[in-house]
Amino acid sequence: STSQNGLKPRQKLLVQVIFSGIVGTALYFSQSSMTSGLDLIMPVTRLTCYLGVFFILWSVLVMTGSSNAVNLTDGLDGLASGCMVFAGSAFAGLTYLAGHKLMAEYLQVPYIPGAGELSILLGAAVGAVLGFLWFNCYPAQVFMGDTGSLPLGALLGFAALVIRQEALLVIAGGVFVVETLSVILQVFWYRRTGNRLIACSPLHNHFLFKGQHEMKIVVRFWICSALLAIIAVASLKIAT
Repeated sequence: STSQNGLKPRQKLLVQVIFSGIVGTALYFSQSSMTSGLDLIMPVTRLTCYLGVFFILWSVLVMTGSSNAVNLTDGLDGLASGCMVFAGSAFAGLTYLAGHKLMAEYLQVPYIPGAGELSILLGAAVGAVLGFLWFNCYPAQVFMGDTGSLPLGALLGFAALVIRQEALLVIAGGVFVVETLSVILQVFWYRRTGNRLIACSPLHNHFLFKGQHEMKIVVRFWICSALLAIIAVASLKIAT
């Protein structure tokens, strides 16, 4: 949420775009010499698409989208933090594998020297979120807010860009993706027809509006997030 004296939504988005652009530019120059360093890789099929200089724009889209997706999910006690634990854990493992030359070759994923260091950062973030979740679960005593959800989402997007596994972010962060799509589709459908596609968006509010208990919604979303995280990691082996 934005406080009365805080940044307006457009101002926050501008800051995110600028920051993501800087990160994307740095990654473009650091990874342009690597094999598959600027490729968009599809899971399981191993199909690739060379992005070239458009990698910078892609980075802005991925980091900004991921950041806001986590932010939109932060609407019920423990929802965003719990899903972040699963998605973050998946990418902690994925970054470790990408930074391990033998494992990367075995799984046929791009070997990214130094990516293992990112797994430490993600592990630390997951540990911090777990500690936070202790007090954030229903009924919450502390709340994440923009200062927590936006950077955490950006971290997931950054990790996916570094190891060239953005498609796996869509899977591991599937709950975040669905929550975001529910908002986009709701706005689009309402402007087009004047009717609501679902009772209330994001999706968790739809179930809340329908009378389901907050904790039941959160736990079910956690289960979905855990399954999606497992699928994302398992897809590496399925493709070999």
